[in-house]
Amino acid sequence: MQNFFFGLLVLFLSLRIGKSLYVIFTPREERNFWLIQIGLSACFLIGISLFYYIKASVENKKHIPTSWKTHMGILVAFILIIGVLFPYPYHLRFWGTYFAYFIYLVWGVYLIASGYVLRDVLKKMLVGKTSVSTSELWLIAVFIANILIYTAYLIGLFFFYFVGTITFSVVFYVLLIMFLSKRNREMIFENIPEKYAAKKITTTEADELVTQLKELVVVKELYKSTSIKISDIAKELHITSHKLSQLLNDNVGKSFAAFMNDFRIAEAKKLLEERKELTLEAIGFEAGFSSKSNFYATFKKSVGQTPSQYQKQFLSS
Repeated sequence: MQNFFFGLLVLFLSLRIGKSLYVIFTPREERNFWLIQIGLSACFLIGISLFYYIKASVENKKHIPTSWKTHMGILVAFILIIGVLFPYPYHLRFWGTYFAYFIYLVWGVYLIASGYVLRDVLKKMLVGKTSVSTSELWLIAVFIANILIYTAYLIGLFFFYFVGTITFSVVFYVLLIMFLSKRNREMIFENIPEKYAAKKITTTEADELVTQLKELVVVKELYKSTSIKISDIAKELHITSHKLSQLLNDNVGKSFAAFMNDFRIAEAKKLLEERKELTLEAIGFEAGFSSKSNFYATFKKSVGQTPSQYQKQFLSS
């Protein structure tokens, strides 16, 4: 269901951005005012799409509640009725001033509401006591991108239409491309863990699960798989992905990716010491890293040395 609202968000943003580009690059006397009306109407629905996308993701909704459908339906009906009663080609002043301000007001209200829904995730990121998952980072990125685009359009409404629109539109799509990379795609759309406060794992159970988890990862060498997902390991432990994520964040103090990388770093150290015939890139892949760059960056951050620097001490012996 989250993907449905994300699709709507991208659609409405694309229509709004498309409208801006159309206005910028089309001479006034050649413009089709109906296309401009479609773009402004889409803008009216960006905020609600973002709000329900974030809310559905945070609350792990599987089906669209009737109240959401009613809410969305009212807004769609409203913008359609306005479009019929006051079509853009015949009410340029209305759409260009009063109603435009109202559209951005509605968008802003839903941005604030989205931030409120995302408050626990934002607090978690700012406090830094527990790691933020990739899916949570994705929601934060989408939220911030929308704030930037919204700010750009507000600036464009009164001052620099061209610069603001293009700049922050690009920002959003750069973030989109970055987070939809092959490595992150699976993790982005995993459910965000339920609020932990209501269902804390007892210390005894947590200790047992952590022991089982480490044994499972080591014995089956799960860290060597570049495609391993948190849901795969949760299934092996006979617990939910939410519970495993909670265990890692609350009791181990690491994200799933960081936890798995610890084992990969340990394996890489062992290979660097014992398998001198292997290239550094081969060692990275053998240890479970998805790419050479990922191996080098993670190893340097964890060990404080590059793989080649670390290996030198064993080559001389």
